[in-house]
Amino acid sequence: MSHLYAFAIGHSRFDSQGNILDCFFPAPLKHPDPELAAMITGHFDAGSHQVDGGWVSAFLESAGQSQAVAAALVEQDGPLTVVRLDEDGPIGSVPEAYLKLHLLSHRLALPNSQNLDNIFAHLPNVAWTSDGPLAADEVNAALVRARAAGRTLEVFSVDKFPKMTNYVIPSGVRIADASRVRLGAHLGEGTTVMHEGQVNFNSGTLGQGMIEGRISQGVTIGAHSDLGGSSSTMGTLSGGGEIVISIGEHCLIGANAGTGIPLGDRCTIAAGVYITAATPVIVLDENGEIVKQVKARELAGASDLLFLQNGSNGRIECRTNRNAIALNEQLHAHN
Repeated sequence: MSHLYAFAIGHSRFDSQGNILDCFFPAPLKHPDPELAAMITGHFDAGSHQVDGGWVSAFLESAGQSQAVAAALVEQDGPLTVVRLDEDGPIGSVPEAYLKLHLLSHRLALPNSQNLDNIFAHLPNVAWTSDGPLAADEVNAALVRARAAGRTLEVFSVDKFPKMTNYVIPSGVRIADASRVRLGAHLGEGTTVMHEGQVNFNSGTLGQGMIEGRISQGVTIGAHSDLGGSSSTMGTLSGGGEIVISIGEHCLIGANAGTGIPLGDRCTIAAGVYITAATPVIVLDENGEIVKQVKARELAGASDLLFLQNGSNGRIECRTNRNAIALNEQLHAHN
């Protein structure tokens, strides 16, 4: 492993005051090999910079035109943005924030593996439009100019995060509604995100899976698991929670169900059942007899659990889950 944490060359777009609105890094590098790292540190200072494209071309030539770096040079007018991160420290600029989001969506970094401190402070609030990103306080004037020119400027969202597919399309995925997957989402090979599925930044899937519910910030979903329609996973941003939620492999979160505790492998939460850390749960044995009552947090991380609601008395019960969830291979094929 080299001493260089990450490096990228790409393009930035700016507002009328010269402030960076976004960055596009087609081929970011994480832990480049020592020889390439030495070339990078010999040509570029640490941090983020605007660099003349000709100078970058000279670097590529001296670096033997590494494919990973050369792919980042899509022709454009004006300077290129270069980011060199010697270590994984707190975010200090817009380009640094975008580089770390790209690392996640390029599957070069797993959710919760990077220091994302200060990311909200360094991501501007942007109007994402049919003409590209605009500063939020400049969009009204742009709407007027577009109307005067006889056309309509479409504003897709006003947010700090753009949609992932305008920057990265990972291999082997299906995304029914691209607006519901933010840049910084990590989608494992074989993931399908249906129309009601939603994946936040610094979260996502670790392998094949079906996502018809919400994956909140910081949440990871193991391979071969299924989030049913309108289901949800509790993140750490809302409400100040500190528990990092993860769902293991071969799990099913039923429609309109959800969890605020991590789950191991082969777990099922029945449709309509929402488990929080403080939820009272009746634990049943193989014969359906009551063993004990616990708070759901005491079952966090365990495997082979089935959570359901008793139809006669409304209590939440937990039994041994005997059936692993098998995804429909034909339905979820990506070729």
